[in-house]
Amino acid sequence: MVLGFCLFAAILVGAGLGTALAATKNIQNMENVGEYHPALPSQILDVEDRLITEFFSDEKREIVSIDELPKHLVYALITREDRDFFQHRGFSFRGTLRAVWNVLTGRYFSGGSTITQQLAGHLYADRTDISVTRKLRELWWAFQLERSLTKYEILENYLNKMYFGSGVYGVEAASRFYFSHSAREISLAESVALVVQLANTVRYNPLKYPNRLRKIQHEVLQQMVALGYTTQEEAELSFEEYWNNFDYTRASSSSAFLEREDRAPHFSEYVRQQLEEMLYGSLNIYKDGFIVHTTLNLDFQAKADELMRQGLAQINTEYRSTSDRRMVYAEEQFVPLIDLMSLAFNLEDLRVAGSKERQNAQKEYRKRLNPTLDVLALVFGVDDLKFTARMGYALEKKAAQRTTVEGALVAIDNTTGHIVSMVGGSRFESINQFNRAVQAEVQPGSAFKPLYYAAAVEGRKITPATMLYDSPVVFWNDDGSPYTPMNFKGEWKGPVLIREALARSMNVPSLKVLDLTGFDAAINTASALLGIQEPEQIARVFPRKYPLGLGIIRVAPIQMARAFSIFANQGREVRPFGVRYIEDRNGKIILEPEKELRNELRRKGREAQIVSPQTAYIMTNLLRSTVDWGTLSYAKNTVGGFTMPMAGKTGTTQNWSDIWTVGFSPYYTTAVWFGFDQPGNSLGVTQTGAISAGPVWAKFMKEIHKNLEPRDFPRPDGITEVTVSARSGLLPPPGYPGKTVKEVFIAGTEPKKFDDLSEFEAERDFQSMERLRNALLPQDLELKDPGAEGGLRIDNSLLRLDLRLPDTGSDSITNPLLD
Repeated sequence: MVLGFCLFAAILVGAGLGTALAATKNIQNMENVGEYHPALPSQILDVEDRLITEFFSDEKREIVSIDELPKHLVYALITREDRDFFQHRGFSFRGTLRAVWNVLTGRYFSGGSTITQQLAGHLYADRTDISVTRKLRELWWAFQLERSLTKYEILENYLNKMYFGSGVYGVEAASRFYFSHSAREISLAESVALVVQLANTVRYNPLKYPNRLRKIQHEVLQQMVALGYTTQEEAELSFEEYWNNFDYTRASSSSAFLEREDRAPHFSEYVRQQLEEMLYGSLNIYKDGFIVHTTLNLDFQAKADELMRQGLAQINTEYRSTSDRRMVYAEEQFVPLIDLMSLAFNLEDLRVAGSKERQNAQKEYRKRLNPTLDVLALVFGVDDLKFTARMGYALEKKAAQRTTVEGALVAIDNTTGHIVSMVGGSRFESINQFNRAVQAEVQPGSAFKPLYYAAAVEGRKITPATMLYDSPVVFWNDDGSPYTPMNFKGEWKGPVLIREALARSMNVPSLKVLDLTGFDAAINTASALLGIQEPEQIARVFPRKYPLGLGIIRVAPIQMARAFSIFANQGREVRPFGVRYIEDRNGKIILEPEKELRNELRRKGREAQIVSPQTAYIMTNLLRSTVDWGTLSYAKNTVGGFTMPMAGKTGTTQNWSDIWTVGFSPYYTTAVWFGFDQPGNSLGVTQTGAISAGPVWAKFMKEIHKNLEPRDFPRPDGITEVTVSARSGLLPPPGYPGKTVKEVFIAGTEPKKFDDLSEFEAERDFQSMERLRNALLPQDLELKDPGAEGGLRIDNSLLRLDLRLPDTGSDSITNPLLD
């Protein structure tokens, strides 16, 4: 019976081996057996060819010689995987028959392969194919390996090429991932922990199932003692040391890719997504060993990381402080009254008493108890506890999105579009990979104003010397709804020139600029500057209502940086990008995205001119005033001024929920944003774009320009300078007693009229109008149909009389002193 079975097995092995040999195509020459081109990670380099990080997926390997590895690692491997390794010639007949029998009878797949067979299968067969044919093909290649390589060469190849779980291949990469040190320094217990991964990388994963690993690790150590590879004392000491130092708090979802060394993780993820689009369907960025030359400057990035960490810490501290003060005030002033009402009228849903205690208890659980619960779940292997802990983390994350201030910074080269620095948030990890610099959709607030000011300058609707009135006013949307904007802190300046209106971020004059420009021109220019091209997206992003002028749209910081960089680039399109060119593992250039982009912009010709060079210069000149004496002057002063010309704009949204600074030099543009991932909360009135975001921007810009040669913004032809009245923006007549300023204009748009009122007379008239308005019209009138033909519109806030006359071809007759 036994003889018959052995004969049958021999026939089966011979037939299968012949089939495997016949099916093997392009068999390598014997001298090439053992040669292997392993998967290599792609290297991501900065603009100076310094390593940022590496991309890998299935395989992350570092080659180490067998002579450099401790002997107890080899002994652990032999004990666990192949105790007859140094005696056999490539396979264990008993183990192979057992594996064949299990497959034929449909029982579990028990393996039975020698170390040499495992290596052969990894190199030359599909290990996912559980069949006799695959096992025989594996066996044939094992013979070739044994004939061509020494036993130690086989062990070296095996340890450097096999999978150890969590996305790492090779013992060196595995040791660094699991233990944070080289395999050259691996301990006895650590060696066993790694070897166990070879059998089942999921079941015995140290991060997910430490108790399972602990049990099997102890068994293998005792087997090594029995085989004489170590002493009982050494095994126990190493085992205790391993578990006494084990970090139970390390994330169970960790992988080598997420825990890779990365000096700019948000930028690297941005580049990875770009590469997957560029190489889709043809090449593999995780295995093909590309060298990706990017635009990032690691020196700039280090400074950006430092400043954003400091900024986020400061802003979060101030937010918590102001929130606590508001809560104390509410508890003292309103909670007793609300509780009294709930008791008096028996309104349980209105009752506040006890809610604070419940909130504090929930916060205490999420902050202190839930992490402890998670550790206990890992220590004792209780899945229900683990699920509860994960639910706690999910609740904590959701709460943090509403109460934790996040931020983003992105800097680009004005001429090339190179992204030189990118910070996408407070940290980058498995549960927080959101890149706010690119993916966030947040309101820009007043930082949006220059985009439609540019449309007004381009359309010759305004000049820097155009005078507008800053005072309460009602704007009427197309649907008949009124809109009454307010300035910051409710302050009004009266007559102001465009330069001051923009530098001090006045809302009413800005909305008058939008009104003069028209929604079509304003939206067309703004969308072109932001790089929004699709008509459907334009219609979705830009509402045709006056609140648009205060930046209620949603954009990403990188879009705002692009828009402002176009001003610095004399109105020509700037397209931010991160990859310059890509080489294969042999150094051959295979893709040149930067060259392709340059050619595309060159082919666009005039279409790449978003606004004229003259408009870009006027806008740059206006925005320099914001830095010199406007809302960014505070930030400028915090760094002791700049040696380079700077221009920019701050932004603070309604309810102080988002704060911005976007600004540029002749070299670079940087956008800085702080706010919440989930809308609906307020940073508090003490935090604005000027006070909180501005200093971060100023410090970063000063740092990255410290070694650059100072230069001015280029001035195109067609720009003229004219001396005008500082009050009216008109030409001062001979002997004019008032203050004058030198202003810049696009040639042909400079004022032609003289200011015929003295400073005293103008001030007197204005004060008289204010007194008359307050005396005659103490309250605003509610107008049911302000645009009715032939109707009289009385705008209390301006004392402006617009007589809408039918069939005259004129919209209104307006008092020239008040409009």
